[in-house]
Amino acid sequence: MYQKLTPKQKALTINLDPTIYGTFAEIGAGQETVRHFFRAGGASGTIAKAMSAYDKDFSDAIYGKEVKNRYVTQNRLRKMLRYEVALIEERISRENNPNRKFFSYANTVTTINFDKTLKGHGWVGIRFQTKENEDYNEIVIHVKFNENDATLQQETLGNLGVNLIFGAFNYYDNPRNLIESLYDDIAKDGLEIDMIDFSGPAFDYVDNRLMSLQLVKHGMTDAVIFNSQGSNMLPADVLYKKNIFAVRGSFRPVTKVNIDMLKNGLEMFQKDATCTHEETEVLIEITISNLRADGDIDERDFMDRVDILGRLGYTVIISNFSEYYRLIDYFASYTSGDIGVAMGVNNLLMVFDEKYYKDLSGGILEAFGKFFRNGMRVYLYPYKDPETHELLDSANLKVEENLKELYKYFKHNNRIVDITNHNPEFLGIYSREILRKIACCVKGWENQVPEGVAEMIKERGMFGYKEELSFKQFS
Repeated sequence: MYQKLTPKQKALTINLDPTIYGTFAEIGAGQETVRHFFRAGGASGTIAKAMSAYDKDFSDAIYGKEVKNRYVTQNRLRKMLRYEVALIEERISRENNPNRKFFSYANTVTTINFDKTLKGHGWVGIRFQTKENEDYNEIVIHVKFNENDATLQQETLGNLGVNLIFGAFNYYDNPRNLIESLYDDIAKDGLEIDMIDFSGPAFDYVDNRLMSLQLVKHGMTDAVIFNSQGSNMLPADVLYKKNIFAVRGSFRPVTKVNIDMLKNGLEMFQKDATCTHEETEVLIEITISNLRADGDIDERDFMDRVDILGRLGYTVIISNFSEYYRLIDYFASYTSGDIGVAMGVNNLLMVFDEKYYKDLSGGILEAFGKFFRNGMRVYLYPYKDPETHELLDSANLKVEENLKELYKYFKHNNRIVDITNHNPEFLGIYSREILRKIACCVKGWENQVPEGVAEMIKERGMFGYKEELSFKQFS
């Protein structure tokens, strides 16, 4: 475990290290970080330059203009970091400054507006060396403010900047500790970090998807998103003003049922919402509670699942939303477009289980008000009972007696619709049975998963697969 220090202690530690030398560039509302270093003492050996290009015209003259005049962006931040580092390299002689590790810290931030309708957000980053003459590393994060006062937000930003700089130089070899240290002297309910990206030679071994997982695991954000290439994505960039179609599951492993549900449900959703594929964001969701099903999170198992989903071309969202209504509420905070969710019968029965809403003052009615909001539909995939072979769908689904009329209301108003174009051949596929067969190396499951998935599982030994045990009998 790392040792928790105050911002003043961290700033002083950096200032007293003669090998650390760099610049601060803070634009927009974020001009608080460098103040800690000035106040701590000994800053003359650390700070080459501190700048606030607050005026947009002056900022443009330094860093260039931005597309659509958007200044609080990741692109702007990275431009700032690289420009300032290049300036240090150009103006400071390495011969006269041996053993020095250069860095540039930057942020571009907007705080809460006067009407308090926009809470504020921003980009914070550092470009730094861990050794003299080594290539540079970068850590870039996106933050959302939850405090309702601009001054408090600025103070929080200042603490965050100090934590990031100190963490970069002291915890670069342990990114998990670095991430956790970002909240030193910061309340988690005051600041949300919903994206983090590590790059450079010091982080060659780091998988940013695992780093995203840490954000959700430690309650720093409710959800993170990464694309099929494994790159971290800012949720706002992915979801803003989009129609959203999501499928929740364990995907352990992904089966032909999952893909059939997604593809056919999506086809119905796009017809109902009269939208194109380009206007729709398709998401595969895995919840933290699902990842913790067998205790603490198994990161290898997590990576196995998302690697397969990425290979199949899907964007993955990892969330802290145990209840479906929280997921829909999250989507609605980014878009006013249509939202669709495909799910199986068992999941819908859980949605109609009142025990999940005991903590809500309005109970299940409050939850349904958020879940079945305007433009939201459930696309229900049927379930075939393996013993009775009965097919369950929205027509014969049985909910609790006191909820029957409520269920009828949603069904009658087409808020719950059946996926009628499903493939009946897939109804006998059960993921738990496939998983047991994989673990026992019994053949026959390979044709129940999408093309290429079986080969991937075997090559990488996923989900307990071991080729040498293939003789073991499945029971």
